[in-house]
Amino acid sequence: MTHLELVSDCSRCFGLCCVLLPFRAGSGFGTDKDGGTPCHHLQDDDACGIHDRLRERGWPGCTVFECFGAGQRVSQGTYAGTSWREHDNLGEMSAVLSAMRQLHEMLVHLAEVDRRSPAATAAGLAGRIAALGDGDAESVLGIDLDELRAEVGAELRIASLRLRGAGDDREGTDLSGRDLRDVLLVRASLRGALLLGADLRSVDLTLTDVLGADLRGADLRGADLAGAVFLTQPQVNAARGDTATRLPAGLARPGHWA
Repeated sequence: MTHLELVSDCSRCFGLCCVLLPFRAGSGFGTDKDGGTPCHHLQDDDACGIHDRLRERGWPGCTVFECFGAGQRVSQGTYAGTSWREHDNLGEMSAVLSAMRQLHEMLVHLAEVDRRSPAATAAGLAGRIAALGDGDAESVLGIDLDELRAEVGAELRIASLRLRGAGDDREGTDLSGRDLRDVLLVRASLRGALLLGADLRSVDLTLTDVLGADLRGADLRGADLAGAVFLTQPQVNAARGDTATRLPAGLARPGHWA
């Protein structure tokens, strides 16, 4: 996995997310757009014309999205530098991007397992998934993603228990809008929990499993997430925070937090 990049690099991507993916104004994008149609802000050099003011212009959804490096891998690897502008099957390219993004998201979590609680089975699974992404478009589209997600999910659950031990189980609970400042969440499981608009100011989330937790609008000002388990960049991007919010190494502080 050492050769893989699991963070987006738009400079080596052909703006695939701006073209291949559908947008809906109600989901944080400035307009409705069908998949395969270029965003009207996409420039001829595949850069975004309003990248530095997306939120101000009503496009917060773009600031939340992260492809985990799938965009440049599909652009430069799967399609060997052939842009969507020259490709005659955007439906295929869109499906490949979606599949590759899922593979890379799995690899992001497995890489965290390797850093924090290594296991031979998890490392072997990561190597197999990394190799699957090296195939051509047809091979990538033939991957059984449901089966892989089940395998990865089992490894991540075992790793989470190794890291956290026994903790409060709030998996899948709806905590939207709740004031959680006085709730002990260290070592808790918040997997798949709904935390939309939840107040987590100054809360200690050390060894808290947040895999798949919905943090849209959650207030993380002053919170300690440096030791959170399975936290991803899109989750961070969707939340509110400030300069006092502690993040794990490798995750970037969103510009709108300033």
